[in-house]
Amino acid sequence: MAHRVLVVEDEEDIAFPLVRTLEREGYEVSWVDTGQKALDELVGRSAEVIILDLGLPDMDGLEVCKKARAAGFEGAIMIVTARAGELDRVVGLDYGADDYLAKPFGLAELQARVRALLRRTGAGTGLATEESEDGLRIDVAARRVYAASTEVPLTGKEFDVLNILAANKDKVVSRGRLMADVWDENWYGSTKTLDVTIGRLRQKLESVGVTDKVVAVRGVGFRLEAPAPNA
Repeated sequence: MAHRVLVVEDEEDIAFPLVRTLEREGYEVSWVDTGQKALDELVGRSAEVIILDLGLPDMDGLEVCKKARAAGFEGAIMIVTARAGELDRVVGLDYGADDYLAKPFGLAELQARVRALLRRTGAGTGLATEESEDGLRIDVAARRVYAASTEVPLTGKEFDVLNILAANKDKVVSRGRLMADVWDENWYGSTKTLDVTIGRLRQKLESVGVTDKVVAVRGVGFRLEAPAPNA
């Protein structure tokens, strides 16, 4: 059964990319644009993760967070907001939030945080932290990658690309999706940036003995695949 995510965001240009990205990951996503609708949604059907904006038109998102907890909501709550001050983060956590993501943010980071919240609450798939046969392990919460006991030093973009490929292992991930999720949909630079990042990622994985390969599928995208038997 698909994990259920509730997006509470009043700005359509922010909500639509979030919903689309989460649905592509296989989540069952509901979207509401006010705090009261969010509270009503929780009464009618359960959610495992709430992605909650603070600047809602009818009430502050912190009040939504507080009321949801008071009503017995036990899922994860991630606040996303332009309020990036330390005090705002502390208040949000004190009101019952589990995570706090400041705008603007990358969609790949948001995906990683949702997976981490699902694991933390016992509902996660575990895909992003499973260890492959050659010892490749991705710690999403810490944003670190290991080959057996050796840490692989990756840049932020290299980590995001690998994390998406690993979560879709043996499946092709399109170039467009990688560009949108890692560099965001407003990236106007060359897509050669993706090829350069993939090249560095391959070198780093090979240098520590990881046998999983990042394979290019011509005209489509990339796939992380295990070596063929007896290869």
